[in-house]
Amino acid sequence: MSATRIDKYVSVFNIGLQNTFVYRWNYFLRAAFGLIPLAGTVFLWSAVFKERGGALHGYDYGSMIYYYLLMILVSNLVTPTEDEWQIAADIREGQINALLTKPMSYLAYRFSIFCSGRLVYTFVTLPPIALIFLYFHSYVALPHGPLTYFLAIVSTLMAAFIQFFITYSLAMMAFWILEITTIVFIVYSFEYFLGGQMFPIDIMPAGIQAALKWMPFYYELFCPVAIFQERLKGAELWQALAIQTGWLFLTWAVARTMWHRGLRHYQAVGG
Repeated sequence: MSATRIDKYVSVFNIGLQNTFVYRWNYFLRAAFGLIPLAGTVFLWSAVFKERGGALHGYDYGSMIYYYLLMILVSNLVTPTEDEWQIAADIREGQINALLTKPMSYLAYRFSIFCSGRLVYTFVTLPPIALIFLYFHSYVALPHGPLTYFLAIVSTLMAAFIQFFITYSLAMMAFWILEITTIVFIVYSFEYFLGGQMFPIDIMPAGIQAALKWMPFYYELFCPVAIFQERLKGAELWQALAIQTGWLFLTWAVARTMWHRGLRHYQAVGG
């Protein structure tokens, strides 16, 4: 990619940064109140471990709370915020017409906006998250080796890409249907249940875990958290990263295919 082309997307990133920063208080309040369910989680697992009187699949009370703290942090770093609705609105309202005449990839254009949005969202949500980590500091257990940090960062970046490409592909459904809310809700429900936000994937039966490891949801949030907690090690760790890389390229290919097929349909209808 030439320097001129890169400059275009840097400009888009800067514009997105400025537009997104206008709503920084909205993001801050959303993040602050989004931490409220953590209180319910703390009480729930406190009761579970008190009743069991021991560990649960390698988790004790402290490591379980730490898991949810990391889940909140990674979710804030990588999860798209209203990107699907904005993309669908561009298609439904014909705003993509202005971009079709420009030498610019719509996928790269939207990814630049996604990156700017995540940067602002991370910036304004880190203070309340940092306070929560400070409050539960006795449960925080940092990795032992630098390789774990590096692989967790790589996995987090791939998780962000995968989430964006899935969001983008869902938004492409707007080329064919007027309202995508139901489809988005169904997919996000699976993500919430199978991505580790409700409970750690590795407390489930081995057969279910084996099946989930071949699904993209496993790699959207749970994988980087499990790597950072050093619950994925050795061959299992490298296998997870290899599958996550595969899903990265597959979701990218699906996103591109959805755009090209949708564009042909859009041009046919518009013509």
